[in-house]
Amino acid sequence: PSVLPAAVMDSIIIQERLVERLLSPRTQAQRSHPGKLKDHEKQYVGFATLPNQVHRKSVKKGFDFTLMVAGESGLGKSTLVNSLFLTDLYKDRKLLNAEERINQTVEIIKHTVDIEEKGVKLKLTIVDTPGFGDAVNNTECWKPITDYIDQQFEQYFRDESGLNRKNIQDNRVHCCLYFISPFGHGLRPVDVEFMKALHEKVNIVPLIAKADCLIPSEIRKLKERIREEIDKFGIKVYQFPECDSDEDEEFKQQDRELKESAPFAVIGSNTVVEAKGQRVRGRLYPWGIVEVENQAHCDFVKLRNMLIRTHMHDLKDVTCDVHYENYRAQCIQQMT
Repeated sequence: PSVLPAAVMDSIIIQERLVERLLSPRTQAQRSHPGKLKDHEKQYVGFATLPNQVHRKSVKKGFDFTLMVAGESGLGKSTLVNSLFLTDLYKDRKLLNAEERINQTVEIIKHTVDIEEKGVKLKLTIVDTPGFGDAVNNTECWKPITDYIDQQFEQYFRDESGLNRKNIQDNRVHCCLYFISPFGHGLRPVDVEFMKALHEKVNIVPLIAKADCLIPSEIRKLKERIREEIDKFGIKVYQFPECDSDEDEEFKQQDRELKESAPFAVIGSNTVVEAKGQRVRGRLYPWGIVEVENQAHCDFVKLRNMLIRTHMHDLKDVTCDVHYENYRAQCIQQMT
């Protein structure tokens, strides 16, 4: 008699074992009463490890975040960014004299730095806008900024529509910190026009700059005035998402404090001073010390927590799911 190949014999044996298992009394009982399996008889599938798999893959790949800072010169934008990320992003910056500032136009300057903390890598890109709001005539001074944001959307759309979609570089602007002068009585016309020009394209987080120039009661009044004017002019600033019902009470309280503190009144400093026997980052004045990380002095810690620890991923999600999708829909409509 002819001998069957080994692969065919294996297949026959597997089928015979499967038939025996299906016809066994235990298997038939399980099929007729599927909900009566004992706990020790249930098999562990393993999909509960999916979050760990995603975590490992994300940490290995690293994260990227693009932050734009805008506002007139002299409001401490560079100092605040250095304070937020504990790094000097402006080592090679050239300070302009008075004549050069008069002739300066709005520029777009990118600073990229790789930051690592506890094995997690972040590629941080800061988009600076020197020259914004410094001219005598500031008509459409925000145009280079809106053009830059649109260019990043366009580049991402091209890459997404191309053949090689695996290694797309995301240079879209995820958040714009807009610095408001503390010396006015609310929003200036250029502030209103800037935010209205950008609010459909990027997440705007308004900040009151150099809060150490104001006393607490003045800060509260200025915040109320800015909130009223934001509502009055229909400006869409970044909205903090609502907490899930299963979040703990401490997180919900932090979320409430964040919402009540906006717009954040901030102070930046790269100088370490001594206060009450401790070395802290702050500013030394004849009347005392202003501590950057003291929540009784300013909202710097709240801004840092929001931007880095609690809402960075949501800022990226809103950029992708809302602002970019609006741009993408417009492009598709124009193509059809």
